[in-house]
Parts: sequence; structure tokens; C-alpha cells
Amino acid sequence: GGQTRGVDLKHDRVDMTGLSGVVDYEPGALTMVAKTGTTLHQIEEVLKAEGQQLAFEPTILNTALGTSGASTIGGVFATNASGPRRIQAGAARDFLLGVRYVDGHGNVIRNGGRVMKNVTGYDIVKLMAGSWGTLGLLSEVSFKVLPMPAAQATLVISGINADVAVDVMTASLNTAFDVNSVAYDIAAKCAYVRFEGFEQSVKYRTKSLMDTLAVDREIAVLENDDSAAAWSNIRMLSAISNQCGDLWKISVRPTDGPQIVQKLGLASGIMDWSGGLIWAKFDAGKTVRDILGDIPGHAINLSAKTGLKFSNTNPALTHLQSAIREKFDPKGIFNPGLMG
Repeated sequence: GGQTRGVDLKHDRVDMTGLSGVVDYEPGALTMVAKTGTTLHQIEEVLKAEGQQLAFEPTILNTALGTSGASTIGGVFATNASGPRRIQAGAARDFLLGVRYVDGHGNVIRNGGRVMKNVTGYDIVKLMAGSWGTLGLLSEVSFKVLPMPAAQATLVISGINADVAVDVMTASLNTAFDVNSVAYDIAAKCAYVRFEGFEQSVKYRTKSLMDTLAVDREIAVLENDDSAAAWSNIRMLSAISNQCGDLWKISVRPTDGPQIVQKLGLASGIMDWSGGLIWAKFDAGKTVRDILGDIPGHAINLSAKTGLKFSNTNPALTHLQSAIREKFDPKGIFNPGLMG
């Protein structure tokens, strides 16, 4: 949303930025309703004033893509954009409570509600999240928010390669210390492990995991603002933002992450979600999928000037997608050709 991707469209563009503003916000109920053209920055500023946040921490791509647009809350939910905290808090779709949208027949439809546990019948809300605008035009969304943590800290484990980093991140997540985010900077050879919560709890968990991992490793601790700054850089993909080339998002099993790094010859990039999500840049026109071969997963070129194209080799899934789109958008108006 918000023209954050420099795509050359062959079809008519619908600009939603005029449909902006917070419709309803109840901090005590931890819910918000907003028009879909509202920028992500506006949403986060309103929440910050009440000590609240979007727990799924959506990735901000405009700097990495070299575009000037601002991400919108509608675009966040349409793409199910979820950042580092997803592995603990859940994805954007898990926080979406209700939607209002226009389908391919021109009908204005509401599904879900403005409060939690208010869904009956078909859960179209979850279907719309991550549909990339192919099923309808979102005009309003209602969603859950959560309080900001009282404190946070991050362990920075330096001087390790991708294989060791995945082992460290996986081991950290498998402890009882309630780690909520893990990521690895390929160029810096640093793994990041984050804790959030009450101050004393964060200090105890940080020290406990540090003692567990400290054998022959260089470990530093970032606290509060320094920790937040480190994760802001990860969320904005700062490590690769100044590089030329196309931005690729590669989703694989975390254990396959190091193999991807080796196979693609990556000298820089971000491995998020314990290695299950890899962000990297490649020469324009290079097709990453061909290099990955039979490694299971998905690879999407987010810089593609002609728009995204999701590849799917499962005939049953292709049939299901086509049948759903036929019901929602029989004339193929919305993002034609995007998802089969």
C-alpha cells in the first residue's frame, strides 16, 4: 500500500491514500478501527501515545526498495506483512478482527467485527489477510493491539557463520527464557536474540541465556533504546538498503537457511525467524528460484517492475485459488495474474 513499490502497472491503479484516518480506538479494549489508506506511521504514532503497539511488527520495505511511498495499514494486512516478533506474537492475520471491502461484483461487504471473538460463519477476515488485494478492495480494517513492553534487551552474538547462527537462534527459542525475536546479519556475522517484558524478568532471562550461550562466543548486551534501535534496523532491512539490485524475500524451513546462503553465495542479507525468512538483494533480472532448485519454500522478487508473480506447482492449490477468486472476483478485476 501507499505506493511503496515502484511497479509499472498495465491496468488501472486504485489510489486508497485518500481513504485515511482512525475510525475508532479503544485503548482499554486493545482494539482499533482504521481506514485502509491510513499510513503505518500514523497508526503507530497514535498507539505509541497510549503505550501500545502492533505486536506483529510489520517490516518496512520502502528504504530497501528505494521508493518514497509510505506503507498503509491496508497494505500491511493485504500482504500479511509481519516482522521479527511474528515467531512469538503471531502474524498480522492473527490480529485482524474485521474487514470492510468491495468485491468483484461491486458489493460492499463486512465480515468479522470490532471486538475479539466476534466471527461467525466463514472467516473471510483471515482469507483477506495475505490475499494481496486479489479478492477485493479493502476499505476498513479492525484489529487487536498490545501494550508496549516495559523493558527489552538483546543479546548480540558476534563472529559466527550462518550455520552456527541458526543453531544459536534455534537453541535460544527452545529455552524457557521466552525469547520473542531472533535474527542474523549475514555481512556483520552477528546473531540477535531479543527479550521483552518487565525489567527484572528481562534482566534475569538475558543473563540466564547469556550464561548458557557464553562458551567460546563473543556476546554483548543491548538494553532498551539500543535494543529497540537494533531491531528497527532489522525491521527496515538497513543492512541491505544501500545495495543495488532486486529485493527478494525467501521463505524456507529454518534448517535450510544456511544452505540457501551458501547456494546463493550471499555475502549480505538478513535471516529472520531463526533462518526461515531471508531478505537479500540480487542483480536485476536474476531468477533466484532457478538457483534454489528443489529446496522447498517460496521466493518472491519484491522489486519486480511488472508486479509480483507467485509461483505455485501444486495443482490442487492452484485449483482452489482459482475457485475462490472466481467467487470473489469473476471478472478478474483485482490484481489480475498475481496469484494464479
